[in-house]
Amino acid sequence: MTNIDSKKAAAVQNFEDIRAHLATQHRLIQNQPFLIGFDLELPDDRVQSLFLADIETEDGHRLLRMSTPVAALSKLPAEKCLRFNWAQRVGFLAVDDLDGTPFVHLCENRAYGALTERELDRVLGELGLLADGLESLVTRGADRV
Repeated sequence: MTNIDSKKAAAVQNFEDIRAHLATQHRLIQNQPFLIGFDLELPDDRVQSLFLADIETEDGHRLLRMSTPVAALSKLPAEKCLRFNWAQRVGFLAVDDLDGTPFVHLCENRAYGALTERELDRVLGELGLLADGLESLVTRGADRV
């Protein structure tokens, strides 16, 4: 295993490890103490904004929340969102405001110690592609977020 391979296999320990890793690969569009964001370039000149936040659970453990906006809540029926959540292995739909508008976001939470840089890149890529596909279905192909 090369140094690069062993680094990629090492677990990320905290939010600063995530920030350092992503800053080498993407231009950060948001860079706050507990929140970072970047635009993931996708096929066909599409872009999906991804946001990562450091959150604390009720029992004091730290988690990485990865999220990406999909569409305004008014565009997605609640039943379809819940059926989507039931069927998914990675990611769940949740609602948060985006510029004052309730927006459906595709999210994933992961513990730091169990997450490697390679796995982080894989999950972010999967979330970005999945959210872009959902957005495309809802907006009839437009790339809005």
